[in-house]
Amino acid sequence: MSPGSGAGEGAHEDAFRRLYAAHFDAVLGFALRRVDRPEDAADVAADTFLVAWRRLAHAPAEPETRPWLYGVARRVLANHRRGEGRRSALGDRLRRELATVAPDPSTDVVQRTDVTAAMRRLSGRDQEVLQLHLWEGLEPREIAEVLGLTTVVVRPRLSRARARLRALLPEGPERPGRPDLPEARNGPASAGHLPSTPQLIRKER
Repeated sequence: MSPGSGAGEGAHEDAFRRLYAAHFDAVLGFALRRVDRPEDAADVAADTFLVAWRRLAHAPAEPETRPWLYGVARRVLANHRRGEGRRSALGDRLRRELATVAPDPSTDVVQRTDVTAAMRRLSGRDQEVLQLHLWEGLEPREIAEVLGLTTVVVRPRLSRARARLRALLPEGPERPGRPDLPEARNGPASAGHLPSTPQLIRKER
């Protein structure tokens, strides 16, 4: 079904509105955690949904929709970083919605800084797989879809990245010895949210 297919246009728009309402926060959060300026995140999210509108007929059904959107956002972000990001009519609306996002009320800023600093010392490949797992709450199968890889490749890559991050995180009174990392969050982190050290460092079950 194409956006301009007569009677099908209304159905296409309804489907897009449902997709937008269900996944806007997750896509915006994905972008916010990967760019320095909120307005750049709004542009990335806008272009992601523009691509989603054009390719809606190819969008997978739930629960695969969010990983598919992350894959789109990842490619848009790559274009943005090369200075080739496009602006769309959604930009102004997304910026207005972005202004309503509540700031993170957490007080563990120092611990978050530890995690951020450790993450930045990892390779780009390690950072990406950990961000998708810990920040976006994706499982290896979903990460594989976002990155265009197989689960067989992603599982050991994620395991090695987690081990390298553990080795870089500081020890503290709440976490004696070598720290461990948890499994993925239950769903994506809220927009702009970075897990703190206590959230990241606990024994795996």
